[in-house]
Amino acid sequence: MSFGFLPIMNHHISMISFSLIAYIGPGAGFALAGSFMAVFGAVVSAISMVLLWPLRRVLRVLLRKRPPRKPRFQRVVILGLDGLDHKLTQQMLAAGKLPNLAKLQATGSFQSLRSTLPPISPVAWSTFQTGVNPGKHNIFDFLTPDETTYQPKLSSVEIRSASKSIGLGPLRWNYSKPDVRMLRKSKPFWSLLSDYGVFNSIIRVPITFPPEKLRGVQLSAMCVPDLRGTQGTFSQYTTQAREDRLKTGGEVHYVQRHGDRLDCHLLGPPSSNPRDKGALKLPFQLRIIDKNSAWLTIGGAKHRLTQGEYTDWIQVSFRASWAVSVHGVCRFMLLSTEPDFELYVTPINIDPEHPAMAIGYPAVYPIYLAKRQGPYATLGLAEDTWGLSEQVLNDEHFLRQCMDIDVERETMFFDSLDKVRQGLCVCVFDGVDRMQHMFWRYHDKSHPARPAIIPPVLEDAVEDLYARMDELVGRTLDKCAGTDTMLMVLSDHGFNTFRRGVDLNRWLEENGYLVVDDARRGEDYLAGVDWSRTKAFAIGLTGIFINLRGKFEQGVVAPGEEAEALRAQIAQQLAQATDPQTDVKAVRRVYEAVKAYRGPYKENAPDLIVGYESGYRVSWDAAVGRTSREIFHDNTKAWSGDHCVDPAVVPGVLFCNHAISTQTPRLLDLAPTVLDLFGCPIPDYMDGEPLTFEEAQIPTAEFTPAPIETPQKVAS
Repeated sequence: MSFGFLPIMNHHISMISFSLIAYIGPGAGFALAGSFMAVFGAVVSAISMVLLWPLRRVLRVLLRKRPPRKPRFQRVVILGLDGLDHKLTQQMLAAGKLPNLAKLQATGSFQSLRSTLPPISPVAWSTFQTGVNPGKHNIFDFLTPDETTYQPKLSSVEIRSASKSIGLGPLRWNYSKPDVRMLRKSKPFWSLLSDYGVFNSIIRVPITFPPEKLRGVQLSAMCVPDLRGTQGTFSQYTTQAREDRLKTGGEVHYVQRHGDRLDCHLLGPPSSNPRDKGALKLPFQLRIIDKNSAWLTIGGAKHRLTQGEYTDWIQVSFRASWAVSVHGVCRFMLLSTEPDFELYVTPINIDPEHPAMAIGYPAVYPIYLAKRQGPYATLGLAEDTWGLSEQVLNDEHFLRQCMDIDVERETMFFDSLDKVRQGLCVCVFDGVDRMQHMFWRYHDKSHPARPAIIPPVLEDAVEDLYARMDELVGRTLDKCAGTDTMLMVLSDHGFNTFRRGVDLNRWLEENGYLVVDDARRGEDYLAGVDWSRTKAFAIGLTGIFINLRGKFEQGVVAPGEEAEALRAQIAQQLAQATDPQTDVKAVRRVYEAVKAYRGPYKENAPDLIVGYESGYRVSWDAAVGRTSREIFHDNTKAWSGDHCVDPAVVPGVLFCNHAISTQTPRLLDLAPTVLDLFGCPIPDYMDGEPLTFEEAQIPTAEFTPAPIETPQKVAS
């Protein structure tokens, strides 16, 4: 018998073939490994933590280092609003539409916050937490090309698998144990705070998977897989027969209706038993009540479905063997019963109450949250953007999903504020980013994807989102009132319209740097490229790679002078690229990585990083390694806003309840700033500088350990 689940990860990439990770397509794709053994391990870990907690508490008090200087605050709270744009925030503040942020500005400060190169979430949040430039933390994009196959792989985590066994002779159990390694280098500032006895609560900050040890609690975010080991695979069940059963980021299942009954099944993780083939399955049944409702029976429980409404999270269990099951949670929504039956199911998230792999630290923390507030989304990119892009969901369905996830996040955040009276609280709301990606076509009246008829509820979708975030800031201010707390509200980058895509590979081809087999044009992952005659290629969201000899398996460009001259030549030519439709330059600046970054990992970056002008971004084809016939393309997808442009176009925001005197704050400066506020030394390797404040407003706090209600008590 074998147990554990390891999604298939071979080079034909059967799952990857219909989507990419994250913002290229946060659907089925770069499979991450999990293990049923982690269920047992989590239970053992939770029990041991409860039993050993008193001893560990005493040892921490006796052995911990203390900050060499007195902290200036008892508590620092950082509320991250991923993608909140400085220009739009400024406009809405001037119009009186953001009263709580206006209050924060009046009592402290509001400034633009310089993002990273490139200004995308994995790069920016890695810099936020480490205080170093990408050349030192090693994250440059969502993806990076494999140096042997040229096919894309995740840039932030590496997955290895190892077969292990326990038992004796014929009574031996085999299982596959995943080894998930974070590729982000350097050390988060909360790990440094932990060394000095400061308690940390880190909730859903991107690039914190797999979770790392710290003094405190952490719930991971970006790159946490679904139960199938993908970055989010939704399911659609329909009685309408179609030839094309494939959707980007999801799967379509044809089902037959027998009177008022339909028999279906959920697909779970791949079976690791060699006698089984394919995925584990969980049957469920539907009985139609009327045109607007149906009964769902799954796992022995019955749930009523109402058309257009999500169920609560439903816990599901897949039997791997007689002794082992793996648990997930998902939501169902009845889309129609006539003339065709249509059902949507979210990606099956890892069940936080019975996690199949580590999604937080300590292992009991996700369980504690689930016991306290019920099941919640654990998928790294929880909002199903591809369900909307593929027109399985409509705009209102997607909006509801995003708002529900925000409510879950608020519950976690305010629990943290209640429990942690001394120390650091950081929570990131990334639904801000997802909603702007999908609804910017309503904000930009000239966008190619703007619908002819706009529902009233979506007419001001982006502005309404900012107003909701302002209300969140107001409730946060209330929680911080009367306490010795430094509050910062920030975004990692801003936002911009995405009207036109630039096919970098087509540009490289037309300028003689890339050669494509015309018979294979349009295939994913650079499949049709003739590497023996190709000097440069593009894949991912950020830039261009030189096909360097000694780095890539089929590299043709010699390192040194030849590579340097080629980089400079491409950068100079590409900076002049002009869109024939608009007669404007699409590129503001092209950056050479060797000059833009400092540190031991800068060689892993794209050789050239493209800083696009407002309205432009890498095309959908180039992002997945295809080469089309034209360089410029209209973007007609629902994904209508973006920030993969020049950093100068999309600065983030920084609000603080104390006046900041630093004139040009950078995301890079936040890590050393927090260390300084707690009186902890700033490592020499950090590139950022602590922000300066108007000293008259800064108190000096006595930092003494405060009683903290531990998650073990609630979870047990």
